[in-house]
Amino acid sequence: LHIIPSELCSMEPLNKTGVSEFFLKGVSGYPFLEHLLFPLCSAMYLMTLLGNTAIVAVSVLDVHLHTPMYFFLGNLSTLDICYTSTFVPLMKTISFTGCAVQMCLSLSTVSTECLLLAIMAYDRYLAIYQPLSYHMLMSHQLCVLLAGAAWLLCLFKLVTETVIALRLPFCGHHVVSHFTCEILAVLKLACGNMSVSKDFLLAGSILLLPVPLAFICLSYLLILATILRLPSAAGCRKAFSTCSAHLAVVLLFYGTIIFMYMKPKSKEAHISDEVFTVLYTMVTPMLNPIIYSLRNKEVKEAARKVWGRRRASG
Repeated sequence: LHIIPSELCSMEPLNKTGVSEFFLKGVSGYPFLEHLLFPLCSAMYLMTLLGNTAIVAVSVLDVHLHTPMYFFLGNLSTLDICYTSTFVPLMKTISFTGCAVQMCLSLSTVSTECLLLAIMAYDRYLAIYQPLSYHMLMSHQLCVLLAGAAWLLCLFKLVTETVIALRLPFCGHHVVSHFTCEILAVLKLACGNMSVSKDFLLAGSILLLPVPLAFICLSYLLILATILRLPSAAGCRKAFSTCSAHLAVVLLFYGTIIFMYMKPKSKEAHISDEVFTVLYTMVTPMLNPIIYSLRNKEVKEAARKVWGRRRASG
């Protein structure tokens, strides 16, 4: 979510602490969970790849889906693929540079998804509140500008945070109590002054969690007010159906984030927290294409057309 600066390309020289790699503890002390989670996560990862790739392919190949809603949905599916790919397959050890890249990419994709969900809420609001001028207001150029700004803003922010975090001295500590190089887990190993890094994280958390969520809530309040003024019950149902999938994804995404990062913290990581982290990280991207296609006739019809053309050409 940032343009990668020269510091990240030469991350090794910044590491003056003697730590050349990190050991990702995960559930290494629980062999049964290790053997259970690996095939489970691999299967979910495969489903995530297939489902989200199908959404991207259908939204690109079918001209009827060349609309702002499906443009943003394609971006969301791309984000889900990138996010899950940052830590699957699960690793035991990772180099200092690899940890920096993993930390940056995982954080940036989650942050971009926060902004993208807010943009999609605004898109749904315009579609319902201004249906006649919707395509003029939400032009393709504006869609590209909004999506591109979300990707680049978050990429720049998270590269900055990653560089600041990994410049801290680690005093030889290299065992991360997590499945991935999650920034909070890595910061627990640092033995220097972490005030700057924590201030950056706090500012970023406010910018990319409560602010987009407040914007989403405002958009849906305006959508609800508009729907309640519609004269026909059929119009109300149609308007609700256009928002239901996005609302379900918002609740799933923000619900898991709030559960993981807003609950009281303890100094010692619990194995149940780590297992839940892996599962929600895999389950949410896996469910998104299912949610968007389950009751969406346009996606189903487009998928049938694309599949039919593929079979006919084969």
